[in-house]
Amino acid sequence: MAQIAAPKRIPSYALFVFVAVTFAITWGIVAIYIVAPDWSSARFGEITGSHPFFFLATWAPAISAFGLVLIYGGTAGLKGFLSRLFLWRIPSPWILLIAVGLPAIYMLGSLAKGGPLLAPLPPEGVSAMIALTFMMLFLGPIEEFGWRGVAQPILQRHVAPLWAGMIIGTIWGIWHLPAFFLSGTVFATWNFLPFFIGNITLAVLVTPIFNASRGSLLWPMLFHWQLIFPIWPDAQPYDTWLYLAVTVVVVWWNRETMLHRTGAVTEVIPGEQGADQ
Repeated sequence: MAQIAAPKRIPSYALFVFVAVTFAITWGIVAIYIVAPDWSSARFGEITGSHPFFFLATWAPAISAFGLVLIYGGTAGLKGFLSRLFLWRIPSPWILLIAVGLPAIYMLGSLAKGGPLLAPLPPEGVSAMIALTFMMLFLGPIEEFGWRGVAQPILQRHVAPLWAGMIIGTIWGIWHLPAFFLSGTVFATWNFLPFFIGNITLAVLVTPIFNASRGSLLWPMLFHWQLIFPIWPDAQPYDTWLYLAVTVVVVWWNRETMLHRTGAVTEVIPGEQGADQ
């Protein structure tokens, strides 16, 4: 019986290509609306959170990731890459953090600023909230094909998981920057500095979840979905500081795995060959 060759390892320098393509797509789309707002709105419609261009800009990390996987691994490599969606085994404390801990942070942060436990229902009612919730599943979580799918494993070949998370969080935050200049999106009403700190914090917090699940894409996606669940109340900036406190505790508790590369996931495509270290 012929032996099936292992997929080719995506080289570390491909990370620069991933970042460049991701920024080119997102910043290129947003630049049109910043530089020529009247022309672009008249030609393509005002950009909002449900505009096709907004989805395309949000999906840029995934588009870049799929392109790299196909170039180096072909369709077989893509199949292996997507198999990481089905890595569901993970220690139960991480499930509790995602299912209970993250919502609790938003609720406590909202209470700290005198807000409600849950976000108010839209005028259209419960059905609109449910529809928005599922729409969000196809926004932020799709980014994880890039951030945790490609960037995290490649960075962990060279630096400890803590530093990999901080690097990704920094890139992630800067990548979002142009959205703060778009009046039709939620970012326009936010302060960038707490958001930027929050991006770094969240990228670090999801790192031990990623490694504990052996490189799963499922759990980072569910983690990301919780971050943008429309039912959770607006808790800025208190949610940022609460996340920071929780992340410090999580990093300290998992310092053996967060500060050393031993056991860190380094494969983009499971079973990929090569020793690009």
